[in-house]
Amino acid sequence: MTLLPDVDRILLGPGPSLTSPRVMRAMASPTVSHLDPLMLRLLDDVRARLARVFRAVDGSFAFAVSGTGTSGMETAVSNLVRDGSRAAVVVSGYFGDRLAQMCERYGAAVSRVDVEWGRACDPDALRRHLNANGADVVAMVHAETSTGVCNPVREMAAVARDHGALTIVDAVTSLGGVPLDVGAWGIDACYSCTQKCLGGPSGLAPIVFGPRALEQRVKGRSFYFDLSLLEDYWLRRKYHHTMSSALVCALYESLAIVEEEGLDARWARHERNHRMLVASLAELGLTLLPAEADRLWTLNAVRVPDGVDEPTARKHLLDEFNIEIGAGLGPLAGKIWRVGLMGAGSAPRLVLLLRGAFESALAKQGRHVHA
Repeated sequence: MTLLPDVDRILLGPGPSLTSPRVMRAMASPTVSHLDPLMLRLLDDVRARLARVFRAVDGSFAFAVSGTGTSGMETAVSNLVRDGSRAAVVVSGYFGDRLAQMCERYGAAVSRVDVEWGRACDPDALRRHLNANGADVVAMVHAETSTGVCNPVREMAAVARDHGALTIVDAVTSLGGVPLDVGAWGIDACYSCTQKCLGGPSGLAPIVFGPRALEQRVKGRSFYFDLSLLEDYWLRRKYHHTMSSALVCALYESLAIVEEEGLDARWARHERNHRMLVASLAELGLTLLPAEADRLWTLNAVRVPDGVDEPTARKHLLDEFNIEIGAGLGPLAGKIWRVGLMGAGSAPRLVLLLRGAFESALAKQGRHVHA
């Protein structure tokens, strides 16, 4: 008997997203050493592709950390925050709160810009906060996975720069699916993951440090996430840790797919399928938590109607349609479903399938749609 998965789940939750056959085949490439000449060529190619996908400026260092998106978060924080640093953290959901906790663990004096869950941050609120408190570092989430909100990071990063602060941006659910331009927006450090809009398996965290961040790095407490040691491996071929060649091959192929489609076309596809989903759910009387102007295209926070048992509906989708969606976190537990349309999972056929599955789940609980 084996416990290995033998069913291809239709992954339409907050992540992981569907992995394309091309990426799966790449991941099955023969294993090579972390210092094999071919592996080092792969690392150079991945660095160049990541710099282009982040749209980083010259002089930036783009690479991937071994670990999930949280490892990217810790890499950014541990190399830019020291004991006594003033860190202003925009908290508009679960992952903004995690950023605040991470900064505290690395010794920062954290001041929070708290935003109602389900709403985007007002850049003027951040400006008022910095006028009153100041900051050395401003940390924010671009795509808040817990609420389906897209924060106006371009404007927020400009406010932070006006106050002389470095910016750390969480792009875990936006890189490759929502417009993001690290260079043009003046972002100093930005991290993501491989298992969402990039369409790979989890296990690596793409990250980029811009020139200002590289100049103002601190000597961190972490060995594993030390930026200078990671530069030694990625740039100067010195041993740091045994990086997975299978995951690097998967990321290489994921980034190749992104570039073949083109970022602008990819963003447009995610927007188009998001709008199709919103319209199809409206036919069932379902609405989204955020206001239209604040909505993510990649993660849709669907309100659970009164009288509907949230986990029962999710179980119905899984058991009857093989579709996985996510539950709400924190104060939104039981109040929303989190539906991800990311990477290969952002497709019209899946929107139509999901619409039918939701109709079936609601009917199972006595809520029928009448034309």
